[in-house]
Amino acid sequence: MTRALRLGALRVGYEVRAYFRQGDTVFFTFLFPVVLLTIFSVSFSEANFGQTADGDEITAAWFFLPAMLAAGVLLSGLQNLAIDIAVEKSNGTLKRLAGSPLPVTSYFIGKIGQALATGILQAFVLLILAFTVFRVPLPEDPALWGQFAWIFLLGVTTSAILGIALSSVPRSGASATAVVIPIVLVLQFISGIFLRFSDLPEWLQQVAAIFPVKWMAQGMRSVFLPDELVVLEPNETWNLPGIALALGIWFVVGLVLTVLTFRWVRKNQ
Repeated sequence: MTRALRLGALRVGYEVRAYFRQGDTVFFTFLFPVVLLTIFSVSFSEANFGQTADGDEITAAWFFLPAMLAAGVLLSGLQNLAIDIAVEKSNGTLKRLAGSPLPVTSYFIGKIGQALATGILQAFVLLILAFTVFRVPLPEDPALWGQFAWIFLLGVTTSAILGIALSSVPRSGASATAVVIPIVLVLQFISGIFLRFSDLPEWLQQVAAIFPVKWMAQGMRSVFLPDELVVLEPNETWNLPGIALALGIWFVVGLVLTVLTFRWVRKNQ
């Protein structure tokens, strides 16, 4: 186990370096939420998103910041890893690793560590952009930052595990993007990333509640939006225990699916 952890830590560094060498991956998973936050902030600058109890206007950038943080977690974990691992299976990378001394645990540590490292950096960029350019007030209560930490960490690890499991679905590396990206887009649309969740039909909200993205977005809203907007949430509560339970269940589901489906080499290879 000590050896697996040590190799896994080394693998994290390799995975992060490989990630930032891929320009298209960096744009569509790392910078995409940053670009979207900028577009939404400018496009909806005249829209009314409500006011705080102190009379401060809730701007578009303030309103969409939690959604973009949740989207970043989803892209860094689920989308990036699902496509990346599917490509590695297809081009023979995993076949070569299967013949090396690298334990599968170390490989997983490397992938999850990559998602965590890039997710943290991405969140930092989003928060800096929101605070310095769009004047979004960030939480002053240390308890809210602690709340953000556990929601973020649980969200990233759950997304990463689900990404590893989803990588078994595409039949080849060439089809990975076509399979994974539509799934990610649909989940974002029904989970309150691009649209106000309260504006969705009630039946669609119930469908979204089955999946983890809705809970990640709700968790981020509980940290960065003022308490006055809790009335827009289902049952008018942030429901932190529900967020922890839903993400925890999906983490276990992803872990079980990964154990059952992950193979170094596809059966048809």
